[in-house]
Amino acid sequence: MAIRRLKLLFSITLVVFAAAACSTSPTGRSQMIWKSDEEMAVEAARQFAEMKASMPLLTDRATIDYIACVANAIVDVLEPPYSDMDWEMAIFEVDAINAFAMPGGKIGVMTGILKAAQNQHQLAAVIGHEIAHVTARHSNERASRSSVSGVGIQVVAVLLGGGHQGATYTAYEALNAGAALGIMLPFSRSQESEADIIGLDYMARAGFDPRESVSLWQNMTAEAEDDEPAEFLSTHPSSAKRIDSLVSQFGKTLSLYNEAQQQGRNPDCSP
Repeated sequence: MAIRRLKLLFSITLVVFAAAACSTSPTGRSQMIWKSDEEMAVEAARQFAEMKASMPLLTDRATIDYIACVANAIVDVLEPPYSDMDWEMAIFEVDAINAFAMPGGKIGVMTGILKAAQNQHQLAAVIGHEIAHVTARHSNERASRSSVSGVGIQVVAVLLGGGHQGATYTAYEALNAGAALGIMLPFSRSQESEADIIGLDYMARAGFDPRESVSLWQNMTAEAEDDEPAEFLSTHPSSAKRIDSLVSQFGKTLSLYNEAQQQGRNPDCSP
C-alpha cells in the first residue's frame, strides 16, 4: 500500500511539472511558466483597481506630468506585444520609496521614490526596471513557481509524515520555511538582477543616461540608513553587487544611449 501511494504522489508531481511551459527570458535565462499573460493581467487589473480605490492619488499636475513624461519615453521604446498595450499609470501620494509595474500594462509610482530618484535619468532607471519585470514575465514566473513549489512541498510532506495528520503538518511547515530561504529568495534575486539589466537597456534606448542608475542606487542606500537586510535574507541583490552589475553593462548601454541621442531621443522631463 505504501509503495502504491508513493507512485501516485510522484505521478501527481510529474503531471504538474509537465503542465508548465518552458520559455526563455529576454536575457536568455530559462523560465518555467504556466500562468498565462491573460490570467495575470486580469488579476493585476483587479489588484490595481483596489489600490487606486484605497490609496491617495497625487493631484499635483506638474509632478504627474513629470513622471508621465519619463514613463512615456520608456514605453515608446518597447517592442510588441508590450508596445501595443494601453499602459495605465497611477501615482500614489505615499511616502514609501517604491514603484511597481504589473502584467497587462499597469504602472504604480509612490511619490516617496522622488526622494531617491532625484532627476529624470534616475527616475527612468526605476521605471525601466519595473517595466522590465513585466516584459520578462517575472510575475508569471513567480506565480508558476509558487504553485509548483507548493505542490512539491505538500507531496514530500505527506511522504515524510507517513500518513499521520499531525506529523504531516509539522513536516509541511518545516519544508515550507526551508523553501522560503533556499528556493524562492535566490530565484527572486536573479529576477531583480535581470530587471536591472533589461531596464538599463530601456532607459538608454529612450535617451536617458544609464550612468545615473548608479547614483540612484547610492541614493537608495543612503535612504535605507543601515536598515538594509543581509543579502542572504533579501529578495534583492546587495547595493554593492547591484552597482557592480550595472557598471559592467555600461559598455553596451552607453552605446545605446549615444545612438538614441543621435536619433533625436533626448527627453526633457522637468519636475
